Amino acid sequence: MKQITSAQNPFIKSLVQLQEKAKTRKETGTFLMEGKREIELALKGGYELETLLFLPELVSDKELKAFAGIDCIELSKEVYQKLAYRDTTEGILAVAKSKKHRLSDLKLSDNPLILVAEGIEKPGNLGALLRTADAAKIDAVIIANPKSDLYNPNVVRSSVGCLFTNRIAVGTTEEVIAYLKLNKIAIYSATLQNSNGYHLENYTTPSALVVGTEATGLTEPWRTESKQNIIIPMQGAIDSMNVSVAAAILLFEAKRQRGF
Repeated sequence: MKQITSAQNPFIKSLVQLQEKAKTRKETGTFLMEGKREIELALKGGYELETLLFLPELVSDKELKAFAGIDCIELSKEVYQKLAYRDTTEGILAVAKSKKHRLSDLKLSDNPLILVAEGIEKPGNLGALLRTADAAKIDAVIIANPKSDLYNPNVVRSSVGCLFTNRIAVGTTEEVIAYLKLNKIAIYSATLQNSNGYHLENYTTPSALVVGTEATGLTEPWRTESKQNIIIPMQGAIDSMNVSVAAAILLFEAKRQRGF
């Protein structure tokens, strides 16, 4: 089995770049993930692992047998700490191939419920949205006009592996709207303009709930192409809430209407 004990090793340096730079992830079509649960969920989600890296003090031979056929590399503690992203760690990392996330590849049920998130900038918010979507067990998450790399380590970490459990597609706002209309999926845009209370609408038929950033909200096409704009009434001093919290309220209302 291979061993790497120097942080100056060229392969380790390439992994640091993979972790830190979206450009490198895009060019190589790979990303670095950390943690046993995340790796297990990625495998269940159909992701292909290229390399497994581990700290022998924390990962047993029995655990490694589950990764038969995957190139495994033993790391020294110094090298592992160079790559580990979390403060508390489980001693295992993996290089995996990213997916294409094309709209045309989405497989939906006969009565889909979809979350659309436009222009989300903060990786932590994007990860939280994916975690919310998994909790509600919806058909898909569509990212419109993405501002954050889907495989940013913060997305993987904040999604607690839900990056791998959701069906995800990415496209421009125009492409996403065209896709929803083609598939006869009603659009409900969370926005202040010309809106009804979110709880007054019927989401029991094919529906897409659309959320945007707290700072700028949704772009004009969503407001004009929506079947109905919806709003979560604010009763305190502020006029908005975190996007993942808003998405949770909308999605679980839709799930309630559908009898969960």
